[in-house]
Amino acid sequence: MRASRESRGLTRHATSMCGCALALALAACGSGRMSGEAAPAGSGPPRTARAVVDTDVGRAVFSRPLRIDNPFNPLIPGSRFVLQGRADRGTGRRPHRVVLTVTDLSKVIDGVRTRVLWDRDYNAGRLLEGELAFQAQDDAGNLWSFGEYPEEYRGGRFAGAPDTWLAGTQGARAGILMRAAPRKRTSSYLQGSAPRIHFADRARVLATGVRTCVPHACYGGVLVIDEWNPSEPGAHQRKYYARGVGNIRVGAAGGKEAEVLVLVDAVRLGPRALAAADREALRLERRAYRVWPASYGTTAPARRDAS
Repeated sequence: MRASRESRGLTRHATSMCGCALALALAACGSGRMSGEAAPAGSGPPRTARAVVDTDVGRAVFSRPLRIDNPFNPLIPGSRFVLQGRADRGTGRRPHRVVLTVTDLSKVIDGVRTRVLWDRDYNAGRLLEGELAFQAQDDAGNLWSFGEYPEEYRGGRFAGAPDTWLAGTQGARAGILMRAAPRKRTSSYLQGSAPRIHFADRARVLATGVRTCVPHACYGGVLVIDEWNPSEPGAHQRKYYARGVGNIRVGAAGGKEAEVLVLVDAVRLGPRALAAADREALRLERRAYRVWPASYGTTAPARRDAS
């Protein structure tokens, strides 16, 4: 889910807002609304003490890449999250809304099976973008981004997807979305590299142990990540991640768009609603093959795979 168009890479709020700590409640309740403060995440894969960097992807092991239970950025298929706020997309600060759905689709990119996320961005009630994002977790617990297909719309019509990138094609490579054990005073990291679209966003841990409230709930022990594009000095985004939940708040520090968002809703989709979301994601993918045959055309189609 893109937090800003200051840079195509400042989406990684994309990323995910359903938690491991909520998983037990979801399993017990099935479809329905999720609420309450998240408890500490349960056991997961072993966490590395070393701060992984993007070049480590070649050495990373992805034996269960769809098991995405990173404590600060877990992804559970069927989860849908809504963030609301305001942003300036060139017509002044207007209401902005982001809807993220974790599908039960997966797609192999650069040799790794990734989870497919479907993201929609609305500004002043109008759909501006529909995006597919591809993420996977290595065996050490690090969450990686393997690419994005962001469609743009004008007047309700498809207007292109110029900022598409997929790791392993056209010089692009995967980047880090969330380290297994994020800590202060560690190095910044590349969130992906796509020379064709000049995408080389970076991130670093800004703060830990923060407490913040959003309409959905109040959270303690929050992790704050600072993100920026080196080619756009002065434009930063601040992402707030609650343990066992994911991205709950987005703030701005500089930049023209000055987008702010807060988590307002989190639900688990029932089988029919999830199947409908899968169909919409696959509709975008079919167009992606036509729009970007040089990159997307080198990949196998996504498949339904919740494991």
